[in-house]
Amino acid sequence: MRAKVPGGRVVVKAHRPRYGPFALHTAQDGPMPEARGREEIAVKNPASGEHLATVVSASQEDVSSAVYSAHETFKAGVWSRAPAAHRAAVLSNLARDLEERVPELAKVETLQTGRAIREMKAQLGRLPEWLDYYAAVLRTHSAFVAPTQGPLLNYVQRVPLGVVAQITPFNHPLLIALKKIAPALAAGNSVIVKPSELAPITVLEFAEMAVAAGVPPGVLQVLPGYGRTVGRQLVSDPAIKKVDITAGTDTGRAIGKIVGANLAHYTAELGGKAPIVVFGDADVPSAVNGAAFACFVASGQTCVSGTRLLVQDEVYDVFMDLFLKKVQSITRRMGNPLNPKSTMGTVISHRQLERIQAIVQRGVGTVLAGGKRLTGASPLDGYDFSQGAFFPPTVVADVPTEDDLWREEIFGPVVVVKRFSSEQEAVDLANGCKYGLGAGIWTQDLSRAHRVSAMIEAGLVWVNTHHRNDPSSPWGGMKESGIGRENGLEAFEAYTQSKSTIVNIATVQETRSVQDWFAEEDETEKRYG
Repeated sequence: MRAKVPGGRVVVKAHRPRYGPFALHTAQDGPMPEARGREEIAVKNPASGEHLATVVSASQEDVSSAVYSAHETFKAGVWSRAPAAHRAAVLSNLARDLEERVPELAKVETLQTGRAIREMKAQLGRLPEWLDYYAAVLRTHSAFVAPTQGPLLNYVQRVPLGVVAQITPFNHPLLIALKKIAPALAAGNSVIVKPSELAPITVLEFAEMAVAAGVPPGVLQVLPGYGRTVGRQLVSDPAIKKVDITAGTDTGRAIGKIVGANLAHYTAELGGKAPIVVFGDADVPSAVNGAAFACFVASGQTCVSGTRLLVQDEVYDVFMDLFLKKVQSITRRMGNPLNPKSTMGTVISHRQLERIQAIVQRGVGTVLAGGKRLTGASPLDGYDFSQGAFFPPTVVADVPTEDDLWREEIFGPVVVVKRFSSEQEAVDLANGCKYGLGAGIWTQDLSRAHRVSAMIEAGLVWVNTHHRNDPSSPWGGMKESGIGRENGLEAFEAYTQSKSTIVNIATVQETRSVQDWFAEEDETEKRYG
């Protein structure tokens, strides 16, 4: 049921042929904005090369104006000082509107990313949960009273930071944006998002939905454009009080230097190279299915993709036999990403496809499956693979642990496989990497599951499953996989700061005698601090 708040219902419509910056100062531009000297970005379908939309990139003036209006809106208090119950009602309404548009937005996600429609429907179907969760946080989150000594009442509140900037990637355009936007809005901040130039459409559509659901204009703004220009200017602005990014580790370091110089808060979900550890006592069919999901969902373009598959000696042969059959089945059923029966879509671009193929084809290791781009007609539906950036599930064995295939994030459907003999060897191989975002363990030994998960250096460890996510569960990495966490109360509090208010509740007489530090001829012991 929708709460009654200012703002109308969102109008369901297909994506437009043109978009521009969604900001307070561009409200008069209308649904078909002109470039007016600004750069235009062509958004294309990586499965076909089809032109989807033209997006007008934000200019330097757009960035400055958006930050200024966000700051002014924050100071005005229309959202930052609105009652928590009101903000919760708006987020709940936005969740209901989003539910209605999931089928349409899932299709747009498939068109702009090349990912299979089956994946996008399943993923987007869960997004309202993030809005509902943070609406519930607002309804239940409490301040607390600190046990300060003396006749003092010391209450501690969480207050918003101000204007926050978010840089989001192409692989899960709306999911990752919403994971950041929901806690930031719940906390009362003004939010500016710079989505990936490769897949900005759904984030721009969502911003329009937010205003229709009751988020005041200027509270959520979206500035499309390139990271090297729009993103850099945005995170460099001293008015930005927090930056939250999902990106590669090198980008995370570069932005971190800028954010640190401005003494702003920083959350960074960066690269990953997740190990999948299959012990000899695992249920092999379940482990095969789970590993295939870990390695190849989203065409391997997630930071928690299973990219290093470690299998214990006693089940290695039977596991690999079933796993390679599963890979063949996935490849055989690839087709048009809009086909609900298609198992896997494209990678994001031809440039990325060529990069992946070049790494795999260097002659390092033994390619057991895949390894070359798909061409010709799909056995599933006759789709012409040569139109798009289709790369099959790829399995490589005998890769040295010092090679880039083992050490670096490939960001594609490529997994390296290695045997191990002992539990300690498995842990050493799993931890033998600079990243520490996600990891998977497959075992039926309960003690081993807890013991090994405790030893693995990763912010997320799944046991007998993979890539399970929930708005209540903190998400983030160790080592070079990032700083801070998405999801849960941890994310909400990261978008706030504590504020202590200390009230003297002593009587007037006590206050006069005890707190007059500079009293003449008074030897009464005074309190300092």
